[in-house]
Amino acid sequence: MRRQIGWRPFWLAALMSAAFVLWTTSPRWLAREAPVLPPADPFWTEAQSSGLTQEELANIDIYNRAASATVNVTSTVLRRNWFFDVYPTSESGSGFLIDDQGRILTNHHVIKGGSKIRVTLLHDEASYDAELLAFDEASDLALIRIEPDKEIPYLTIGDSENLKVGQKVLAIGNPFGLEGTLTTGVISSLGRTIRDNDSLLEDMIQTDAAINPGNSGGPLLDSSGHVIGVNTAIYGPGGNIGIGFAMPISRVKPLLQFVLSDGSSRPAEPLGLRSLYLPKRLSNALELADQPGFLIVDVNRGTAAAESGLRGADREVIVSNYRIPVGGDLIVAVDGRRVTHRRVMSQALSLKAGGDAVKLTIVREGQEMDVTVKLRARSRGIRL
Repeated sequence: MRRQIGWRPFWLAALMSAAFVLWTTSPRWLAREAPVLPPADPFWTEAQSSGLTQEELANIDIYNRAASATVNVTSTVLRRNWFFDVYPTSESGSGFLIDDQGRILTNHHVIKGGSKIRVTLLHDEASYDAELLAFDEASDLALIRIEPDKEIPYLTIGDSENLKVGQKVLAIGNPFGLEGTLTTGVISSLGRTIRDNDSLLEDMIQTDAAINPGNSGGPLLDSSGHVIGVNTAIYGPGGNIGIGFAMPISRVKPLLQFVLSDGSSRPAEPLGLRSLYLPKRLSNALELADQPGFLIVDVNRGTAAAESGLRGADREVIVSNYRIPVGGDLIVAVDGRRVTHRRVMSQALSLKAGGDAVKLTIVREGQEMDVTVKLRARSRGIRL
């Protein structure tokens, strides 16, 4: 039997169609305003037209702005051969302009021992003799100056106190003499301590952006093009293996103050103590505090830490197969800033000048107290 369809569904469909036609042709519908669209993103518009991604366009923009302020630094070093004859050799690296007065920041090891310093601008290959303004050997930083005969570009100093592992970075320099080389990567770790010959470089930024010989002294930039570090060292036999280190830009500020004050404001000496960072679980296990901190292992005699009465360890205990010196003070805050990670101490002290005071909140024998340490001015390793 065939299925019969009644007449009512046809009338209902006809009525609905008529109502739709009347509604869509009414003046109210015709007068309705078109939706307002947000303004086009210039990066997105350019990316569509060029076939490049927004990230690629951002990299290009940063490079175009930063490369013109990056320089090649060559120093002439006098050496002696086996016959005690003096002969000149060249050391080269990178640097970058930090103001319109011709001041350039680079690594100390790039110009160390140089009798003559020559700077070449990357964007127009103009070359100038440079004078050494000051250096900080402990931070491997040097400030030199040229006297340009025209207006010159310079980079903006950024912030290295709030960096995050994983954030994008860009490095510009002259690796192996290849001028104006850009590499990109991320921050791989923070607060690294590395040994450079007989000295220690503390609180370093670790990055996987390719850094090679010749990159030393060049800028490490964030995704806004601001300088967050000075490319300083690599790990490996002489070439990039994805482990490079940059000195945080915050370490430059005491050197700048030193120069601008004609040497009256000198960076501070270290506290004069050795400490061990304890995460919260170890502080709890040792029944010291319910928070992380720096456990003082020993205090050097005749230092600012010794004069303030800070105490080091007097015995050792074994916790989770670790031998830990105990009995010393536990530093839980620096200038009111609680110890939440390994960088708190170095960050606070890197901005101090000689004569400044730092307030350490410590836990001693279960009691929390404040100890004020007056920092001494550094007498070695920094010079105008």
